[in-house]
Amino acid sequence: MNFSEVNSAEFRQFVQDHLQEDPALLLFKYQGKVSFDLKVAVQQIAARQKAIKKLPEWSANPELLFPASISLEQSSSEETALFKAEGLTGKVMIDLTGGFGVDFYHISKGFEKGIYCERQPELFQITTLNLGLLEPSKGLDRKFEFVEGDGLEFLSKTDESFDLIYADPARRGTGNQKLYKLQDCEPDVVSAWSTLKSKSNQILIKASPMLDISQAWSEIPDIQQITIVSVKNEVKELLLFWEKEKENKPKTIRIKDLGSELPEFIFSPSEEESASSKFGEAEKFLIEPISGILKAGAFKLFGVRFGLKKLDKNSHLYTSNESPTSIPGRIFEIQEELSLKKGEIKTKFPNGKVNVLFRNYASKPEDFKKKFGLKDGGKDFLIGTKTGSGYKVFWCKRIQ
Repeated sequence: MNFSEVNSAEFRQFVQDHLQEDPALLLFKYQGKVSFDLKVAVQQIAARQKAIKKLPEWSANPELLFPASISLEQSSSEETALFKAEGLTGKVMIDLTGGFGVDFYHISKGFEKGIYCERQPELFQITTLNLGLLEPSKGLDRKFEFVEGDGLEFLSKTDESFDLIYADPARRGTGNQKLYKLQDCEPDVVSAWSTLKSKSNQILIKASPMLDISQAWSEIPDIQQITIVSVKNEVKELLLFWEKEKENKPKTIRIKDLGSELPEFIFSPSEEESASSKFGEAEKFLIEPISGILKAGAFKLFGVRFGLKKLDKNSHLYTSNESPTSIPGRIFEIQEELSLKKGEIKTKFPNGKVNVLFRNYASKPEDFKKKFGLKDGGKDFLIGTKTGSGYKVFWCKRIQ
């Protein structure tokens, strides 16, 4: 990327003028008609279009540059970055895997100095340019230090100590395959753990939402808290946290859903182990825990905490005669248990629209919809599951 060219007024104006247009058509339409690299300009347009929901503030800033799609895809959203930054303060923090700099920018707000490390030359240049543009516009006085190279190598050589070390290890291997184990990612924070602990008071690691929680504690037993972060009920990332002053603190799992008003759910693994589920047939309401609770495996404790009965050991749906309040889950009111005769289904849903939700059921939702000529839509739900007395389908309406 020619940085003197992309900083030109003509280049930037072209990007802003065509943000609503098809990038592929722009390449065809303006080939040979502009004085700058058209391919790079179109790449900027495409990147801004992809990032508008994930990074609304950055996308709205015409001065910022965006990296190749893979770096943008792996970047945190502004929403999750702001959440990570909550409560993190001190004098000096370091981001070993700076990337596009979204996490670094927000986390470093709580520190007097932030050190950004990135070994990809072009990404390093893009992000250092962006951070220089963002900082004055916000009137902030924190200091940035930029290190082009391997963050772990810098950490091993510096005499400086830190209040926070942050890392978001790359989860793509050779051939672009996805990696989930911490030790397989780059950098290998498992092998470097003793070095990280010797250099900082706190360590925060962003991990894949596919990482198994027990695997994380198996690889790094020192971790004190694992936070499962979801956005509108879709798990986005796991945050692994260690703090020197609380080395003997019991392990906890924290579940937080962003973009909703649902309460947090915090528990210790030992609480789940000692909890005992109560089972029963469906009553007036069905409750499904949010995805983070299901990811955490708090299957018994969820029912115990909120006084709910579980439908079946492997059916992670719960029931109650009273509508729960302030519960991290979706609540459905049962209208009727259906017999699954075609005539009955057609009478209940004459337009063929109903949301089909199966949990531990005998068939797949796709097969069920095909059999009865249904398609997702509307406000009604068909919830199929297994109870103590067998497989059942309930016509429900969502009330939360």
